[in-house]
Amino acid sequence: MQWLTDVGPDVPADIRAALIAQLFGAVPIFAGGAINSVAIAAIIAYRQQTAPLIAWFVLELVICLARLAILLAAHRAIRLHRPTPTDLHLLFSMAWSLSLGLGAMASIASGDWLVAMLACMSTAAMIGGICFRNFGAPRFAGLMILISLGPVVPYIALLHEPVLYIMIYQIPMYLAAMTGAAFRLNRMLITTMQAERENSRRAHHDALTGLLNRAGLVGALEAELAQAVREPRSFALFFADLDAFKPINDTFGHAAGDEVLKTVAGRLRKAVPEGAAIARMGGDEFVALVDGITAEQAQAMGQRIVGEIAKPYQVDGETPVMIGVSVGIALSPDHGSQVDELLAVADAALYEAKSGGKSRCCLATLEGGLTVLRRLQNNRRRATHAISAAA
Repeated sequence: MQWLTDVGPDVPADIRAALIAQLFGAVPIFAGGAINSVAIAAIIAYRQQTAPLIAWFVLELVICLARLAILLAAHRAIRLHRPTPTDLHLLFSMAWSLSLGLGAMASIASGDWLVAMLACMSTAAMIGGICFRNFGAPRFAGLMILISLGPVVPYIALLHEPVLYIMIYQIPMYLAAMTGAAFRLNRMLITTMQAERENSRRAHHDALTGLLNRAGLVGALEAELAQAVREPRSFALFFADLDAFKPINDTFGHAAGDEVLKTVAGRLRKAVPEGAAIARMGGDEFVALVDGITAEQAQAMGQRIVGEIAKPYQVDGETPVMIGVSVGIALSPDHGSQVDELLAVADAALYEAKSGGKSRCCLATLEGGLTVLRRLQNNRRRATHAISAAA
């Protein structure tokens, strides 16, 4: 099953997961195809009322009901972020493809050419659905197409009906064309998804350091606040501003300053837990979002950040330089429950750290946080009044 759904070695894991998820598709689309295949089998069984065709109708009905149950269970698992019955889904999808092929063979064997035409047209129509519904895994799509129509080719050869021999040529060509289309659509989809992810990465990450940018941090902070509503927990926001960084740019040039900033980014990653959201807000300002942390732990981490950043740097590979960092810390929910509130409180704590001597960290106090929140509320009211007056 892994080989059937494999799309190549150079595809990122998140795109692989998205392609697998696409195999489940939408329930209404599946229902449309299932109703059609069951209805065709029912009509043919009613017209002929032979054991093979009645058995085909029963097989179609059982397989489609089983696939529907598996599909509903998979969609429920996706919503709950649980493992999906992917192997079972693939197995029953192939069983359905085999049922289509067997039904076409039984219809041709009946000698009723109206029935044979109806079954073959329905099966051929389903091939298009198989291709365009499963091209996220082109090998799997190709195998389903082969199972659906492949058995018909040797069966026609055994009928000794020259008029049908053209199908011995047509069916393999059709199989090759539709399978090739699945592979081409898959490559196009992967290319599009990779481009979308690259555009998203550029929109939310700093080009110099690879950290999040302001937009990326706001998104991470909004997601954290939304999660905190569902599962109440605390987190800390560290607002850091480098001390004595400007002289490096002035003395050694911006290229040297950029190298220092990249080193600072690496040291920040080491100073905070793995998985913490770290952003460069612009210039020499950095922000880190750390989940599940107490006030005491936040202060200790702030001191660790100050110590890491204060270690010597080398410019041009040989000249040692020293910088420092001041850190302001805000806690949620103590210091706010919105993005602008937490950033403002952390920025105020940063200002207090700088005014108190720099190269130190300062945890926002409840009084200081309330002062900042009142200022924000007043600004919001003034903005609302200004908009109302303009209207």
